[in-house]
Amino acid sequence: MPKTLKVPHTLVLLLAMMFVAYLATWIVPQGFFDTVETANGRQAVVPGTYQVATESHYLTPWDFLTAIPRAFAAAQDVIFFVLIVGGVLAIARATGTVDALIGRLLEKHGDKPQKLIFAVVFCFALASSAIGTAGEYIPFVLILVALCKAMRLDAMTAVGMIVAGYGIGYGVSAFNPFTVLIAQQIAEVPVYSGLWLRLAIFVPFVLIGFHHVWSYTKQVQADPSRSLMAGIPCPLEGKETHDYPKLNRRHQLVLLSFIATLVIAVWGIATKGWYLYELGGLFVAWGLVITVLGKLDANTAANKFIEGTSDLVTTAILIGVARGIALILDDGKILHSLVYGMSLPLSYVSAEISAVGMLVIQTLLNTFIPSGSGQAYVTMPLMAPLGDLVGVPRQVAVLAYQFGDGFSNMIIPTNAVLMGIIGMAGVPYGQWFKFCLPLLVKLMIAASVVLIAATFFGYGLDVQPQIAGVESQVTTNS
Repeated sequence: MPKTLKVPHTLVLLLAMMFVAYLATWIVPQGFFDTVETANGRQAVVPGTYQVATESHYLTPWDFLTAIPRAFAAAQDVIFFVLIVGGVLAIARATGTVDALIGRLLEKHGDKPQKLIFAVVFCFALASSAIGTAGEYIPFVLILVALCKAMRLDAMTAVGMIVAGYGIGYGVSAFNPFTVLIAQQIAEVPVYSGLWLRLAIFVPFVLIGFHHVWSYTKQVQADPSRSLMAGIPCPLEGKETHDYPKLNRRHQLVLLSFIATLVIAVWGIATKGWYLYELGGLFVAWGLVITVLGKLDANTAANKFIEGTSDLVTTAILIGVARGIALILDDGKILHSLVYGMSLPLSYVSAEISAVGMLVIQTLLNTFIPSGSGQAYVTMPLMAPLGDLVGVPRQVAVLAYQFGDGFSNMIIPTNAVLMGIIGMAGVPYGQWFKFCLPLLVKLMIAASVVLIAATFFGYGLDVQPQIAGVESQVTTNS
């Protein structure tokens, strides 16, 4: 009888993808668009300027090997944030607060996990839609894994709640400053215009995510052997708590300090432009505060912090290697060639099909450009004028970019935040892919319907700009 196909370790999958990207740099023609510097110092490509490089520079095997440590350096912000959060959460758990909170939630929702799942998916989607939160969800991973374990659910359910909320929030974002604002500025449509449609589709898309996670949860509850995590050790194995402590005043103070930390984080992101370095410093401060509130001695807190960070070394490695795929493509100077080649077929189909084609292109390109804002600067200067030629309103082109970037964030292994979340939860990428792919298909079908209808009914034509000339100040890549 043939053996069951064994999914390789996540690290093996990522290294294989890096090698495929390396081979592509030898096959795909090297080329580039001219770029123009934007008001905020970022480089945006200029439509119609693509040219094949006159001299090709091929990466050597040594370049491939050195790309791995360079990728770790490029991903250091996410890596260190994950390690800091893991260490600080270990301190929080030592105070008994996490276990007391889980006990309290079990009392209220232990027999109704569907309420918990909907609340988490909705709240995380709302936060991502409004202010673009993503890495900020990492502190919740181990807490939700522990809660799901106590409710006899698996770690996949915990990750599903978080990532479905995060990806859908980005995909149907109403105000996200890192995607909507940038894309609309590049497309030259009024900032935050077309808001009514994005608000109208928010709840329906959230319900798609909730239904997917809840359907899986019911399946596992009915037959635990059908869990995608069957036989895979939980990162909290051996750390289970069966007698949960009562939530006392000290625990409440620790929880209040956590809420205050999140409020400060939101304020810093919204008004000061904070990102992972500042958020990491904020969590270090929270760790010091809860050490005092929890009445832990310094040595205990230090040991717990080291213990928490050491548990996430594997996660840190996966995050670093994941960044290497995009790095290889950029070094090989084929990223612009891929964008150019994918955009060509759109000029031969109807406007409605072109809108769906934009969605597909943005989804594929997100594998190579996992940064939402980075993808906007590379693709939107091309997609907006291309839409003018094929009859797709620029507002629809922005929507296709949002859908493609946000939904695929849930599954692409080059997304450092995703790799951090599944790594902390102990979910292998192969198992996550099996769980997430059907959800991605459902969301893509729904997004395609929205794009076709939006194009047919002229969504955004009221703010469609006159086709502007290309700016004269151009920086040529060589």
